[in-house]
Amino acid sequence: MSFLTDHKKKKIVLLLGHPDQGDTHSGQLALLYESAAKKAGHEVKRFNVGAMRFDPVLHQGYRAIQQLEPDLKALQEALRWCDHFVLVYPNWWGGMPALLKGLFDRMWLPTFAFSYYKTGIAGHLHLWKRLLKGKTARVIVLSATQPLLIWVFFGDYTNEVQKNILWFAGFKVRVSRFGPSETAPEWKWNEWRRKVIRLGRLGE
Repeated sequence: MSFLTDHKKKKIVLLLGHPDQGDTHSGQLALLYESAAKKAGHEVKRFNVGAMRFDPVLHQGYRAIQQLEPDLKALQEALRWCDHFVLVYPNWWGGMPALLKGLFDRMWLPTFAFSYYKTGIAGHLHLWKRLLKGKTARVIVLSATQPLLIWVFFGDYTNEVQKNILWFAGFKVRVSRFGPSETAPEWKWNEWRRKVIRLGRLGE
């Protein structure tokens, strides 16, 4: 029996942002979320950045159109379809892995994620329309260092994806930070696993 009634079921896109397709901490949490969500009756479409075929480099910046590969188009369509987006990745040098950043560089484009109004304020500041508004997102970030220590010494390492990417396009975003992932005792990992399973069951 499904954990949820029909009207509470969500359409979820889950993106594993770790480029390694092997057994990683990020991959383990992504699998726990996916399994719990499906068991609860949510519909889940999963993507693994390391398995997607695309060029992560904008060779001419945004001065020229660089045609999207089929895998990027498929992710765009899934994000248009979904109610909720879940992104799981490790914090590397205060940000996301380069391959994941390249994915956003390539596919987070006008007419998909946002569009600018033609006239700006004082000829400079251009307001924009958030084309993915109404959707929610959960960002799960693992770090080898205690998240609070990173924040104290280096600032908010999730701001790029939380505000500049997802919020900018209209998502209402929540962030879960887990760390230190490499040295955490088993009881702490069990606590994190229970939280991720609960998020999956609720579709949050």
